[in-house]
Amino acid sequence: MSERRPGTLRATALADLDALRLRHPEQFRTDWAGRLRVAGTLAGVVGLAGYGLWALDFSPVRILNGLGRLGGFALEMLPPSAGGRFGVFLQALAETLGIAFVGTLAAALLAFPVAFLAARNVVPNPFARFTVRRGLDVMRSVDVLIWALIWINVVGLGPFAGALAIACSDFGAFGKLFSEAIETGDRRPGEGVVASGGSALHRIRFGLIPGVLPVLASQVLYFFESNTRSATIIGIVGAGGIGQYLTELIRVLELQQVAFLVLMILVTVAVIDGVSGRLRRAIIGGPGR
Repeated sequence: MSERRPGTLRATALADLDALRLRHPEQFRTDWAGRLRVAGTLAGVVGLAGYGLWALDFSPVRILNGLGRLGGFALEMLPPSAGGRFGVFLQALAETLGIAFVGTLAAALLAFPVAFLAARNVVPNPFARFTVRRGLDVMRSVDVLIWALIWINVVGLGPFAGALAIACSDFGAFGKLFSEAIETGDRRPGEGVVASGGSALHRIRFGLIPGVLPVLASQVLYFFESNTRSATIIGIVGAGGIGQYLTELIRVLELQQVAFLVLMILVTVAVIDGVSGRLRRAIIGGPGR
């Protein structure tokens, strides 16, 4: 059987176009309502963006004028210098890492049992699950900087307030992520445990937890990496760590020392990113394992 050329197929299709319109009129009908919805959505987004730029007093001229000043600041940062305070900065950086580690670990340990109460396949009661989920939403809706300000007024200045702030902020996020991982876990091991005579608690302990634990550990590692940066930010408001030195040096325009601190933070985050990436791949599997 001879194959038809593309030009022949196109000519045949065009010749049969009227017949196709008659047989399948719904496929050739223009969806004006759908097009109007898309156009209306795009117009709304563009209008909202324009209003936001106007309300925020956006000015390209101010940005261009500020680029020269920004370049001047960059030149004043060179070369980076510790100013004879390398030991002090190193101790502050270690304090920042401690804040991130303790806060992340505390949040994960507290959120782990609560996440099961928010999982649909563990707690079938929708009212109990709704209450737990809304509580987690309240915790994670408050930014870590606000938590830091709250805890500074409760326990005073220092790294303890910073660790508590990160723990409170991550508690809600971990609870949501952990519960979603539990809900999407493989049910077959748990069903096998129940079929073997195990209880509901046995189903969770031996059928559900082993399957989701690698995913949860991977999420904790990622948050520790992210919280290293967050611990730097909350130090600016007095919650300990290297952030308090950073804000003081910026205020007095010691820009060479500011550049040195920024480099220390960048190197630390890069190292943590590399190590946590390898650990995540080792835990959940993947390229480079």
